Amino acid sequence: MLESAKVIGAGLTTLGLGGAGVGVGSVFAALVQSTARNPSVKQQLFGYAILGFALTEAVGLFALMLAFLILYAV
Repeated sequence: MLESAKVIGAGLTTLGLGGAGVGVGSVFAALVQSTARNPSVKQQLFGYAILGFALTEAVGLFALMLAFLILYAV
């Protein structure tokens, strides 16, 4: 019973990885769209996009770490 609850909980926490994938796609879609509108600020926008990518990916890594903690530490 406990093992099945751990597997279900770990599976539910990995839903955050899907959200991180959508977030990364959204960040780079916004970069492409804003660069197409105003190409002169490409370098500044790219820096912001990399920051947004790193923060979004960190949320996904936290979700993955939580899933591993649920599976192996509890």
